[in-house]
Parts: sequence; structure tokens; C-alpha cells
Amino acid sequence: MLRALLTLWLLAACATLTRAETVVFTDVNVVPMDRERVIPRTTVIVTDGVISSIGIKAKLPPGTPVIDGKGAWLAPGLADMHNHVTTREDLSLLLANGVTTMLNMGEATNGFAGRTRIAVNAGKVPGPQIFTALAVDGSPLYGHLVIATPEDARAIVGIAKANGYSFVKVYTNLSAEVFAALAEEAKAQGIGVVGHNAKAVGLAKQLAAGQSMVAHVEEFFYGFFPEPPADDQQAPPEDARIADAIALVKAHGAFVTSDLFNYQTIAAQFGKPEVVKAYLAVPEARYLSPGDRIGWAHSGYQKKAVDLSRRVAFEARFVKAMADAGVPLITGGDAPTIPGQIPGFALHEEIDAMLAAGLTPWQALSAATRTPGEFIARTVPRAAKFGVVAPGYRADLLLVAENPLAKPAALRAPIGVMAGGRWHDAAALKAMLADLEARRVVP
Repeated sequence: MLRALLTLWLLAACATLTRAETVVFTDVNVVPMDRERVIPRTTVIVTDGVISSIGIKAKLPPGTPVIDGKGAWLAPGLADMHNHVTTREDLSLLLANGVTTMLNMGEATNGFAGRTRIAVNAGKVPGPQIFTALAVDGSPLYGHLVIATPEDARAIVGIAKANGYSFVKVYTNLSAEVFAALAEEAKAQGIGVVGHNAKAVGLAKQLAAGQSMVAHVEEFFYGFFPEPPADDQQAPPEDARIADAIALVKAHGAFVTSDLFNYQTIAAQFGKPEVVKAYLAVPEARYLSPGDRIGWAHSGYQKKAVDLSRRVAFEARFVKAMADAGVPLITGGDAPTIPGQIPGFALHEEIDAMLAAGLTPWQALSAATRTPGEFIARTVPRAAKFGVVAPGYRADLLLVAENPLAKPAALRAPIGVMAGGRWHDAAALKAMLADLEARRVVP
């Protein structure tokens, strides 16, 4: 009933409000995410895309849009801090799922990293706030820019910065001298270094050199924990080593992408083409592009017979231990490049995976809101603040029917989403999905 009443009111007002307008949420329960609490039945005023006040009943000009939030909860929008989204269609898919910030971690086309990113971040095109990372690797090529010398590394940092990238993402084959030059130049130019374990360097040295984020929890398998026995290559590390990994991350103030659901989907499809077929048959797969559907169907994972079940279980314990120790976790995966990872929907699956691993709703929701905001504040200090419902923060908001700290599943069905001050009610979000489905013909 609440959803129906709010939707009817919003339809009468306007399904999508422009960014420049003042919008007022009244009588709404706020989940600010600055700490574990709820501010009951208060007023939130948004002006020019920024939260201007909470709890102040200001006199407003006639005709100011007012959203009656009685019985609803207002939380920060969600952040997907590791995806490979490169199209406006997938931006709509993210937005419809309550994602208001994203970090593209490679494969962004010039058009997306340049024109689309700029248009969306300026509020001219609907979508989540976009940050991008330029992916680089050593030889052999893994589908990214190859940098073979320290001179290449220094040059690529300048190219990334000049083209609006916020980060350089490192891959596994960089040499030690190239990584050192890249990290040094990135620090000098004020651009962040994120990514994988570089085999010739190792995570301990990478974090010490200034890498601010580990892109997947499983990178610790390859770049920190001892190698498994030769006769049991998929054996998990001993749990006793978890404390050492936590100490390393905390010593350098690094962030870690939780990546539980992504690793689980990869593990489930190894040697099992029927699993990939099942991924393609879920209802949400109708929103995938034809290219992604073809890519999933021909993915190499299904051609390898590997049992990662023990590592999957270890990773869940590892993430739980990191959360309890105060390691800053952020949510993300590999959507849409990995079969099973559908943009937007995958983030909700990641939150569920964190809860299944034993994290509290506060811990899981922090990883999807507040902590990504802290990560960007530290690495891209000129960016607008986000991730918390507070004055001065970007108006990225998610209105839901139940308290997400008590029922995180409420995040899956937003009453409305505000991205940078632009409001989209449930009808507008539904229309986005319907339009996307109509244009993405299944081959």
C-alpha cells in the first residue's frame, strides 16, 4: 500500500525531476550510514544535487516538489566499485537497481570514459556517478595496454590523468621495475593505483608502494598467502594466516573489494556449461546485451574442470574476519563480463553473499555505501562526497519500504532512486527496464 500511494503521488508530480530543482523528503526515516542508527520521521532537503539540510523545516517556494516519506526509509545510494559497464543501457540497469556510483575497472571505450562519463557526471544523462580506471599489464598481453618499461609506465599515468581516468589498474604481468615507476609517477600526479596482484611484485610491496585497493579478495591467494602444495593446487590457505593479511591491509590503509558473489559464480561454472546456460536463463538475463550473452555462452571457465569449493568457503571466512577487524571493504564484482554477473542485480547478490558469510546488515550496507565514499574521498579528493545521508553530500539516495538495516532485501525494490539530485520514482525505474528489454533482442 505504501509503495502504491507513493508511486501515485510521484506520478502526479513528475516521474523524473531534473537535477537543478529543490526536492524535499518529509516524514521519512533516514538511515544515514554515518554510524549504525536511524533518524526517525524527519525532513531532508536536496538543492542543486546536494543534501542541504536534515531535520530543518525550511520555508520553501510554492511548487517545490515534496515526497511524502511516511513509513519509508531513505538510505544512501549503492556503489558498485568494480564493474566493466561501458554502455548507457547498462547504466540504466545499474540505476534501476539503486546503484548511484560505479567504478569501471577496465575495457571502457574512449566514448564511455570520455563523452558518456562527462555527460552523466554533469547530470545531462541519467545514470550513476562514474569513475574509471585505465587497465595496464605487462607481456604477455591480457587484453589491456602493455607497458614494458619504466618510461612506458610514467607516460601511461599522464595519459590516464589527461583523459579523465581517476585510477590506473594494474594486472598480473607487470615487472617489478615497471610497477615501481608506475606507483611513483601515480603518486606524483595524484592518480590512484588499484587492481590485481602483480606476480613479480606481490601485494605486500604493492600496498607499501601506494596501491590503494585490492580488486578481488582472491588476489591474496596469488600474491600473499603461501603457494598451495604441488599435489593440491586448489587447497585453501590455513585460517591462521588470515590475521597476517588483515595486518598488512590495515598497516597501509588499503581497501579491499569483497567480490564474494563474483568468485562464487566463477567457481560454480568451472567445467559445467549447464551452469552458464542456467545463468543465461534467469529472468534478469533478458537485460543483457546480445554481445554479453554470446560472451557468456563461450566463456572459457566452463571448459576447465576445477573444484574451488574449499577456496570459496575460505574466502567467506576471510571476508568475515576482515569486516570484524575493521578492514574497509567495498562491494563490486565483474559485471557484465563474467557469466552470472548482471549489472545492478549482481550488487544485490554481493550484499546477500556478505550476509551469508556472517557479516551484519550494517557491515554489508557499509561496504555498499559509506566505505566506497571514504575510498573516493581519499583517492579522488576533488570528487563530491557521497555514501552518507548528511548535509554537503551528493544527493545519491535510495527510498525503500523497510529498514535496510533490519531487512537488506528491501534494497532490491526501491520506491525511488535519486542520483545526483535527479529523482526517479518506481514507475520511471520500471520504464527504464521495459525500454531496455525491448531494445535488447535475445539472439
